[in-house]
Amino acid sequence: MFNSLKFKVILFGFIFTFFSSFGQSYFLGIFNSSIRETLSITHGQFGSIYASATLCSSLLLIWVGKKIDDVNVFKFALFVIILLSFACFFFSKVSSVLLLFIGIFLMRFSGQGMMSHTASTTISRYFTKTRGRALSINWIGLSSAEFTLPVLMVYLLTFIDWQNLWLVFSIIVLIVLPIVSFLLIKNLNLDSREANDENIKQVEIKQWKRREVIKDYRFYIISLNMLAMPWIFSGFAVFQSFVQTSKGWGPYIIAQSFMSYSVFSVLTLFLSGFLIDKFSSRKLLIYMNIPLLLAAIILFFFDTPIIAFIFLGLVGSSNGFANILGSSTWAELYGVKYLGSIKALSTALMVFATAFGVALFGYLIDIGFTVGDIAVVSGIYIFISLILLFLVRKKLNPVII
Repeated sequence: MFNSLKFKVILFGFIFTFFSSFGQSYFLGIFNSSIRETLSITHGQFGSIYASATLCSSLLLIWVGKKIDDVNVFKFALFVIILLSFACFFFSKVSSVLLLFIGIFLMRFSGQGMMSHTASTTISRYFTKTRGRALSINWIGLSSAEFTLPVLMVYLLTFIDWQNLWLVFSIIVLIVLPIVSFLLIKNLNLDSREANDENIKQVEIKQWKRREVIKDYRFYIISLNMLAMPWIFSGFAVFQSFVQTSKGWGPYIIAQSFMSYSVFSVLTLFLSGFLIDKFSSRKLLIYMNIPLLLAAIILFFFDTPIIAFIFLGLVGSSNGFANILGSSTWAELYGVKYLGSIKALSTALMVFATAFGVALFGYLIDIGFTVGDIAVVSGIYIFISLILLFLVRKKLNPVII
């Protein structure tokens, strides 16, 4: 089992997704206060820098991400590893607003963008009949990081300077990940696929190119729903200190609540992986953001500390669905031949959404919006996108050839 290519591909995805945390909003948000104190900038200024840097990274991702359709996976992974290690090193040297912009750009591009893109595209392309379950294990890598890293980082920051921590991250990435990639995917080819049951007839579907996908209205309606989680959660994660202060919660409440987020994320990852393989991603899309809508409602009405755990538990539930559906839906609807370029586009939109969310949250905070007001704005977006998806739910089928 442990020597099978199937196991190695899943483990590769798990580890890469875990290490994508260095560029994820929840992780960077932990260092928000330390960075603002070092550079003497406001919430809004930090949000604007974060958003603009993230936007730039999303634009570059569209071009670089598609190369995974043409380059050997192992070589592509090595490029991403070196990029992430350099980004962590650069981030440890941030001492001005300009360097912060470049540092966030590098972290978002290499971490949230290229690391997660490499992992999910590799797994979505290799697996067919068990794609849902494989992706669920892949994204448990991120949930595991979300469960363990926030509390660990808050603790380490009490006696280690934040910039020295990023230097350690750079060294870990450069030592660990090349060895992992060599052992797991050195022999993985672009045309490597999971073995299918010969007794099951395979249905041939149209293999869409990216230029065709961007003309398909379904892509935009699905994307509106998939982007809800990135922009809302990123805004919350980056400005978690504001939420914590506004709600009157203790310094460790949100960090501890991420454990609830991770547990529910893992539970829905397993559940959705099984349901996708049984029913298809397209039929599950409509349910993806319902927990997120409930989370916004709860955040509006309640202030007690236990709400942080319930709120992040519901967000985690939507996240579990979103992580898998964000990869498997495109493979089901548009095929896997050009999946890298399609995923690069969807990942870039996701990264852009996080930029939008952080910029919007920062602006709203600076003009006096409360946490409850921001929850209302988030809830309205989720509700409208759900209605649009409901209206086209019967048209979300691949083109059979």
